[in-house]
Amino acid sequence: MREREDEWTGLMRSAISGDGAAYHRLLKAVTPVLRAVARRGLARAGQPVDQSEDIVQDILLAVHLKRHTWDTNAPFAPWLFAIARNKVIDALRRRGKRIFVNIDDFAETLPGEVAEPTASASEVATQLQTLPARQRDVLQSIAVDSVSIRDTAAKLSMSEGAVRVALHRGLANLTAKLRDR
Repeated sequence: MREREDEWTGLMRSAISGDGAAYHRLLKAVTPVLRAVARRGLARAGQPVDQSEDIVQDILLAVHLKRHTWDTNAPFAPWLFAIARNKVIDALRRRGKRIFVNIDDFAETLPGEVAEPTASASEVATQLQTLPARQRDVLQSIAVDSVSIRDTAAKLSMSEGAVRVALHRGLANLTAKLRDR
């Protein structure tokens, strides 16, 4: 491992000095390792690993664009892996917290008919009226009228954070009331 890191450091030093062939050899040498890093990062986050090539390309592009920031007196591998780690994190943030499930795995267990809703629209409207005014107004705006949090905040003269809190509390209260019925 140390031998590989020394080789990469030497290749990067030569590349920075203008040796195009050394730069090509370096990129060819690090790409499989970066591919493994990207795949492992996606797998740990429960994301499909088939998106790893995009992350590898982002890493290689960042290395190319930022190669002038590498300290030639420092080892190359830690600098490279810091970029790789940050690019994996960036990719996961862009994807959000999504869990991918192949629906074919559950085709036999999915019901054939749509189940009856647990509460009718009129029941929900009745229960909505029992909530405190702020929670009711926020739920009405966001859940019923499909207004964004930002627009709801402006309409109700609230901060976006206060709208989120009222929404969460209203949903919790409404859920508890509908469970109790």
